[in-house]
This record gives sequence, C-alpha cells and structure tokens, in this order.
Amino acid sequence: MSTTLCWPDRARGFTLIELVVTVAIVGILAAVATPMMELGARRTKETELRSALRQIRTAIDAYKAAYDEGKMERKEGVSGYPPNLEVLVNGVPDVTSPQGGRIYFLRRLPRDPLNPQGDAPPGATWGKRSYASPPDAPTEGTDVFDVYSLASGSGLDGVPYREW
Repeated sequence: MSTTLCWPDRARGFTLIELVVTVAIVGILAAVATPMMELGARRTKETELRSALRQIRTAIDAYKAAYDEGKMERKEGVSGYPPNLEVLVNGVPDVTSPQGGRIYFLRRLPRDPLNPQGDAPPGATWGKRSYASPPDAPTEGTDVFDVYSLASGSGLDGVPYREW
C-alpha cells in the first residue's frame, strides 16, 4: 500500500511576501505622486495670482480712464488714480449721469491667494504702489497706481512674486 500524503485544501490568500511587495509599490507611487500634486497646487495658486493681479490692474486703469474722461469729479493736485482699492468695488458718483448713478470697476476685490492673512480684508493682502513712488521701491501714498503680491518667494518661472 502506498501512502500518499494528502494535503488538505489550503486556504486561498496572499502570502506575506506578496503583501510586502504590494505595499512597497504603493509607497513608491505615493512618493512619486506627492511632489506632482504639490507642483499642481502651486501652479493653481500662481494662476489665481495672475488672474487677480490682472483684474485689479484692469480696474485701476478703468478708474483712471473714467477720471480722464471727466466721468467723475476732478480735484486739483490729484493723480486720477483711486485713493484705495475698496473704491473700485464701492464705486464713484458718475457726474455725467443725470440720474446720479455710480460707476463700478470691480464686483468684488480678490484676495492675494499666496498671502491669505487670515481675517484681514482683501485690500490688506496686497502691496500698493502710489503714483509718486518709483517702481523699484514701491511705497503706499495717497493713491493706488499698482498692486503687487506681498508673498515671499519666487514663482515657478523664477521671478519673485513681488515683481509680477
């Protein structure tokens, strides 16, 4: 009589080595994906910054054009640029309107996406340059000629955010 060893049906499952290899592969994929996700998030913030700067600068230019066209009250010794960023949202009286309408330049003032500053109003998140200040050393003054980001660091293109 020959004796044959009969192994009972083994339970189907994963071996320890298969589990370790799977965890290692997932770890490698996560290590590769994390920097790509961070790069994507940074690129999104920079796109938001470009858009916000474009909106505000376009509104400042529209304010100046309306001032030059005589649509708002002209004052002696004033550059014609807005006194603050909030006036772009609140509007100014239109002196050419018989109904006493207002001219609005922005629906809302965007925040600097790279410099959130908690509960500060959106206007406080931007650096402001007055018409009288030089471009290489911007300072605030009686008007807002330009805005810039107060965020430290440089963009993906190597240009400091402050110079955008």
